Amino acid sequence: MTTTIQHVLEAEGITKHFDGVFALNGVDLRIRPGEIHALLGENGAGKSTLIKVLTGVYTPDSGSIRMEGAPAAFKGVSAAHKAGVVALYQELSIVPNVSVAENIVLGDDLPTRAGLVDWKELRSAARKQLERLNQGHIPVHRMAGRLTPVQQTMVAVARAIAVEAKVLILDEPTAALTDHEIRDLFRVLRSLQAEGVAILYVSHRLEEVFELCDRATIMRNGAVITTTDVADTTIDEVISTMVGRRQDELFPARGVPGAGKAVEVSGLTGRRVKDVSFSVRPGEVLGIGGLAGSGRSELLRMIAGAQRSSSGRIALDGQECSHRTVAAALDRGIALVPEERRSQGVVLSQSIGENIAVGNLKAISKWGLVAGSRIRSLASGSIAELQIKSRGPQQIVGQLSGGNQQKVVLAKYLARNPKVLLLDEPTRGIDVGTKSEIYGLIRRLAAQGTAVIVVSSELPELIGLADRIILMHEGRISGEVPAEGADEEQLLTYCYGRAAS
Repeated sequence: MTTTIQHVLEAEGITKHFDGVFALNGVDLRIRPGEIHALLGENGAGKSTLIKVLTGVYTPDSGSIRMEGAPAAFKGVSAAHKAGVVALYQELSIVPNVSVAENIVLGDDLPTRAGLVDWKELRSAARKQLERLNQGHIPVHRMAGRLTPVQQTMVAVARAIAVEAKVLILDEPTAALTDHEIRDLFRVLRSLQAEGVAILYVSHRLEEVFELCDRATIMRNGAVITTTDVADTTIDEVISTMVGRRQDELFPARGVPGAGKAVEVSGLTGRRVKDVSFSVRPGEVLGIGGLAGSGRSELLRMIAGAQRSSSGRIALDGQECSHRTVAAALDRGIALVPEERRSQGVVLSQSIGENIAVGNLKAISKWGLVAGSRIRSLASGSIAELQIKSRGPQQIVGQLSGGNQQKVVLAKYLARNPKVLLLDEPTRGIDVGTKSEIYGLIRRLAAQGTAVIVVSSELPELIGLADRIILMHEGRISGEVPAEGADEEQLLTYCYGRAAS
């Protein structure tokens, strides 16, 4: 006798459109109890919209949802929570200025005694949830804002299981975590899986998916392309399904750098960086690798005027420059695209046009007055050139996918035609299709003579994209190799401060 496998959550024929454009078109998704199920696809594939439908943020235009076989129609997030569907987003909804215990019971009835909050009982209840996750060492009385990123993630998970989540949806949960912290998170997720909690896991880090997940659903253009057992596929096959081309086709061909030195760094020293010297030719893409804390990001910030150096010199086209601010560096032709795009690169509450305009006031103003027509023209040109998926210059940046937000950051600085472009983790949290577009853009800029310096934690990215790679260890350059023909083992040897054999 064949037993039908029960699905804790089923979505069938889900359709959702905005302004006449389909964000979801007949999507089916079925999640089993106690499985970790990956939801994959490019930015703009429909993943975020589907999650918002499953959690009651959006009402679908058509289709149905079932929980444990029974029809479910979530009229808001609270209804989804009561049914056992909880989502944790990349930007955790931790309240930093209240305690860990209060964060865990946030939204629930607080235990009281004689009309007053029973703090002892509250902390005891919070501690029990953390102990379920083997996180009892997190002090429940501490302000949540003082926790490490992984501890904040654990607190958010504890809050989810406190409401007896049957389906836990995680959206890019490891984006801000170190490798060691990711291991801790995975142990917690596996313990929840053992309890029968179903986990829907959204990540652009495919290596994590293959380590952690049981099945994967792949979306493209608002539709499900396939659902498969992770053990029955490969990373290359997943990428091909997501973007319609093989992984080895993601990187464009290398160009030929020009002569001379577009930028030269000599003996640069800061808080972590120690006596770093290198140069980059016009049209060259220089990759910088290294472990977290090696000084990569600090090096870019000093070159860009965002952080002062204690000694050393920076020369642009052979002329020494001593810019003290980001604005001064921009005026000299050096632009930095920061690692934290949401907090440092864009204003999420403003439109695409306003974000691009704020970095290009001279280009959009006349006689000290900002011209709306110039803002629209500049933004429209950037949207077309960078293929930003949007409803136009007026769309709010916070409504865009992560990859398109990154394109807005790039557009803001590329409008200034920089001589030197500094990119700090330019593809972090971005799908492989958008990565390929950004790789192509970087190569086009290099072909026009721009010197590009890219910091990346992904060694395959540096190998495929750069012309030359320098590796850093504890603030110093530990090695330098041509990118073509380099291998990850060789680069890792330098990252750990050991000479390559």
